[in-house]
Amino acid sequence: MDPDLYPDLVAAGGLGAALERLAAGLGVDVTVVPHEGGSSGSAGIASSVPGRRPLSVYLASEERFFIVSGWSEGIESVTGGTPDPAGVVRAGAAWGQGTPLGELGARFPFLRVGERGKAAERGPAAVVALEWRSMRRQASGAPDFPEFSELVEAAYAEPRLRQLYVFSSHRTLGFSSCTGYPFRTEVAIAPALGGGPYRVMRRPYRATIGEAATAGAAVALAASLLPADLGPAVAGTAE
Repeated sequence: MDPDLYPDLVAAGGLGAALERLAAGLGVDVTVVPHEGGSSGSAGIASSVPGRRPLSVYLASEERFFIVSGWSEGIESVTGGTPDPAGVVRAGAAWGQGTPLGELGARFPFLRVGERGKAAERGPAAVVALEWRSMRRQASGAPDFPEFSELVEAAYAEPRLRQLYVFSSHRTLGFSSCTGYPFRTEVAIAPALGGGPYRVMRRPYRATIGEAATAGAAVALAASLLPADLGPAVAGTAE
């Protein structure tokens, strides 16, 4: 913590203590909790809403600036930053009270509300649909890698995979039964490279379960490996 940038925080004994003191002065009811890692330059503003984690607050190192991040059920719903710590305290109180994301963004212009966060307020099916739209746009924008596009479209055409949350890591598709991170990956498929086969795995970059010459055959194999009673992806994380 740079004492030239944050003399008030240094005097208070750290960011958390400074936020508590400021909240008391503003008459704002918040509970400040240690941030993971316990640094004096980071803190959390607790939430009473199930699924919403404490609003994380960090200090910028090059200028006086307070950076915030809010996660709910494994999805980063809000991010942003401001030089005004009073704004951070008020935003943290609103976040912790369960204020809807649209209202948060309107009340606190320094907050950016993520599309996944907005979708999550409508339910897990909306998050799944959003990610599939994004993945299909990404695939259509990669004309130099037709195998990836073929894989994405084949997977989308398979109802048992289309109901799951789709994500990509180095063009390997993972299919999760929950919409938040860390994901509960049920199966993964790597696209064909250099004329090789498509590969089906339990997790990205794990041992190959099976191989297929076409995207359609790989998708069929992946779908056959899913639990028979597996339904649509649910909100939350694998933890």
